[in-house]
Amino acid sequence: MNYKKINIKNGITLHEINTEKFKVNMMAVFLTTTLNRENVTKNALIPAILKRGSNALKTQEEISKKLEEMYGASFNCGIDKNGDNQVIKFYMETINDNFLPQSGENMLKESIENMLEIVFNPLLENGTFKEEYINQEKNNLKQRIDGKIDNKSAYAIDRCVEEMYKDKPYGLYKFGYVEDLESINSKNLYEYYQELIKSCKIDIFVSGLVDDEVKNIVENNENIKKLGDREAKFNALEPEDKEKGEEKIIEDKMDVTQGKLNIGLDLDLENEKERYDAVLYNSILGGSATSKLFQNVREKAHLCYVASSSYLKNKANVFIKCGIEIENYEKALKLIREQIDDMKKGDFSEEDIENAKKGIIAQLKTIDDEQDTQITYYFGQELSANPISVEDYKTRIEAVNKEDIINVASKVSINTIYFLRN
Repeated sequence: MNYKKINIKNGITLHEINTEKFKVNMMAVFLTTTLNRENVTKNALIPAILKRGSNALKTQEEISKKLEEMYGASFNCGIDKNGDNQVIKFYMETINDNFLPQSGENMLKESIENMLEIVFNPLLENGTFKEEYINQEKNNLKQRIDGKIDNKSAYAIDRCVEEMYKDKPYGLYKFGYVEDLESINSKNLYEYYQELIKSCKIDIFVSGLVDDEVKNIVENNENIKKLGDREAKFNALEPEDKEKGEEKIIEDKMDVTQGKLNIGLDLDLENEKERYDAVLYNSILGGSATSKLFQNVREKAHLCYVASSSYLKNKANVFIKCGIEIENYEKALKLIREQIDDMKKGDFSEEDIENAKKGIIAQLKTIDDEQDTQITYYFGQELSANPISVEDYKTRIEAVNKEDIINVASKVSINTIYFLRN
């Protein structure tokens, strides 16, 4: 596998991942912009509108027919948060040219051309987005926003983040807000889209059997030629100062049979090295089946159906997630606090550290097993203030020792305790 970055224009980057491991090529286009309340809902609408049709492929039916003609290619799109950025994502997967039944076809070129057509040459009606599509997708987005309470576990995590980052970009819901939909119409959304593609950071990924032809295809594409250089403002992912304050305790009531306890921890990290120490900290605390939360809170005390933690490197947070019987709230919270305190005391073994390292490195080794995972990793590094290769990542994990983990544990504080109950 070989990875290469090519600057197409200022703010527009081509990423080539040359690998013989897969029989398909995967293309991705990411439009990255700063996350803010004014545009979060518009950004969530953009991919839904673009997938409805382009200038050359005017309906979803035409797009689907084209994909079928391309030997059953697939296309999808969506929206995500990455640190204090909002990312509009498009993916297309097609068979590699080497496996085509007929010679002379250039599926790689056709795939890239169709992908860029959908993203950068949208269907217009009277110089704006099609009103019918706007109204339909606004209704679809409203249903999606209203339906977020249906998945109680995901809802509880979103609410914990919202309370931790109240009045800050990362606290925004990535699909936006129902109250913003009314003011959005075909004209102002198209005007926003035009400004977006003039100024956003654009990353184009091609994974598979790629060669120099890919660069030529992208550079000579008419839709890319129309795009200008840009400063590409985005929020680089780097450690940030944490202001230690009072613990926030938030309780929501809903018709649930199982309580959802989520705890957001702040890690006041001082340098880039400590971000890797924190990966080990999280794994030992709650990131694996041998972790303290899993073993002590779930298995031994039987207080949780689920007890785990995840490390959000982009924001230097650890989020603890537990599904509990509602009457066990106080007991579970007390025992979770004890696990956090035990980490500060160094109450974990060298075996725990080695098991955590093995688990993390095993995960890193799987990056090359899936094309979308490869793309996600390299895109994360593209946004990082301190990009790193997979091999260097492994080296840094191997170098972490017990004192490093205790040092990070000493910098951990509880920001928000969120409990969803009946």
